Amino acid sequence: MKLKTKKAAAKRFSFTATGKVKFKRAGKRHNLGHKNSAAKLKLRSAGYLADGDIKHIEKCMPYGK
Repeated sequence: MKLKTKKAAAKRFSFTATGKVKFKRAGKRHNLGHKNSAAKLKLRSAGYLADGDIKHIEKCMPYGK
């Protein structure tokens, strides 16, 4: 049988060409007035999951790679 993708994981994570899992930083949606520019600048960059967490996301997204 075909495996289903967990849609919650598919909306939050994406695979890079090298097999890493990329995610968007939290805290950049609202209430930005009290954050300084350096903090907002750091939130722009993407984050990458640790190797131990990648296996869990691969189960949630079997056709992601």
